[in-house]
Amino acid sequence: MRKPVALRLSAALGTLALAAATGVVLSMPTASAAAAGATGFATQNGGTTGGAGGTTVKATTGTQIHAALCGRASTSTPITIQVEGTITVGNTAKVSGAGCNTAAGVIELKGISNVTLVGVGTGAVFDQIGIHIRQSSNIIVQNVTVQNVKKSGSPTSNGGDAIGMETDVHNVWVDHATLVASGGESEGFDGLFDMKDNTQYVTLSYSILRNSGRGGLVGSSDSDLANGPVTFHHNRYENIDSRTPLLRGATAHVYNNYYVSLNESGINPRAGGKAKVDNNYFKDSKDVLGTFYTDLPGYWQVSGNIFDNVTWSEPGEDNNPAGPNPTSNTTVSIPYSYTLDAASCVPSIVTATAGANTGLKVSDGNCVATTPTATSTSTATPTATATPTATATSTPSGTNLSIAADSDGSSKASGTSYGNVRDGDTSTYWSPAASTGSISIKWGSATTISKINIREASGATGNIGSWRVLNADTGAVLTSGSGAGTISFTSTSLKKVTFEITGSTATPRVAEFETYA
Repeated sequence: MRKPVALRLSAALGTLALAAATGVVLSMPTASAAAAGATGFATQNGGTTGGAGGTTVKATTGTQIHAALCGRASTSTPITIQVEGTITVGNTAKVSGAGCNTAAGVIELKGISNVTLVGVGTGAVFDQIGIHIRQSSNIIVQNVTVQNVKKSGSPTSNGGDAIGMETDVHNVWVDHATLVASGGESEGFDGLFDMKDNTQYVTLSYSILRNSGRGGLVGSSDSDLANGPVTFHHNRYENIDSRTPLLRGATAHVYNNYYVSLNESGINPRAGGKAKVDNNYFKDSKDVLGTFYTDLPGYWQVSGNIFDNVTWSEPGEDNNPAGPNPTSNTTVSIPYSYTLDAASCVPSIVTATAGANTGLKVSDGNCVATTPTATSTSTATPTATATPTATATSTPSGTNLSIAADSDGSSKASGTSYGNVRDGDTSTYWSPAASTGSISIKWGSATTISKINIREASGATGNIGSWRVLNADTGAVLTSGSGAGTISFTSTSLKKVTFEITGSTATPRVAEFETYA
């Protein structure tokens, strides 16, 4: 019989304590999260780019993280915050400003968008302090360690969740994170990675979740069913009692994960939840897939998994294990492309790539660890500005395809019109109702374009800050950057293209939104 979680930690915690005491850490890349792009469901619904195209700043305390958020022009102005050092409850104070809504004792990402939080240098450790994402979108958290966050005892933070998302959250990518606890609920801990109350389009990739009673949930109760979809891939779950994850009504794609010592149960879809479970490796574990602790059934589609020393309980009224010979009882459609590593090499590839301080290494799809090419290696300063991923050039030649098209967009300012951006008249314009917004050109049939030209109205030159260009048919991000002008991207056939303004210095005025083949 396995011992309780808290009693199985002394050796692991001793090793961690020794490393902390001697200052032994691995060197980290200085590049931001732009070293690799989002994957899985975080690529849908408009994509997840975080702070791409915005300012890059450095923070060594939680208060400095909050100050960086609050120092933005608005809650949606893109920013990349490079974190180095140890963040604690003691060095995390509430900060106020136009670009934030923070709280003391927790890293609070509330009511904001377009933010990247990435560990750099000698590493970023959030010690006994959680990351709380609420009413926010387009968030990237990468290359960080979050450890020993408690909901009872001292100090407490984030309800005991290492990373918690709740209340109208969408498009979050957490990558190369290490999330660890030192026991279960009786020791004061809760979940490592929780999503609830309308949290959608999330990906957790190349991360470690270890030494916890609860891995994480999607949906806080059997009536909280408006969450997901979520992707979990190339993660290592180790010494976890349950919830890897728990899916209440949600859809999850679970592939190429390495599960070791799941002590009570593992992937637990219930109340209509669905899991597509591909090419995972389960080792020395119990009841790794099924519906548990409820009579509300969940469903699964399975293929290519390896079950190494896995035991299964008998079915019962509140217990429906998928094994000992798991077969599919549903189908799950996946809208994005992905490459599966063979399950046999999952232990080695996940061990080589998962967690913070691994150089952001990923699998090449053939079980070989590779390091993505970083887009920037410059050292951040409080006033540094990242180089846009697209730059303005001269007006393109050819036919402006917008003239014969249609248009729509987000809420417009009084006295402006969507049609003004495709009438060939630079004296008329469209403005969003707020400091950010989106404008689209659309056609009745698929049209191939590779360039757009954004012309600002007279008197408003330079007002447009950061932006994204989206294939509105699929939600894919074609490119991102800052400043108006000509923008090039890979030639794409689509019916609708969207120019989304995510940051501005003053009210944007788009006189013309030209499109070219």
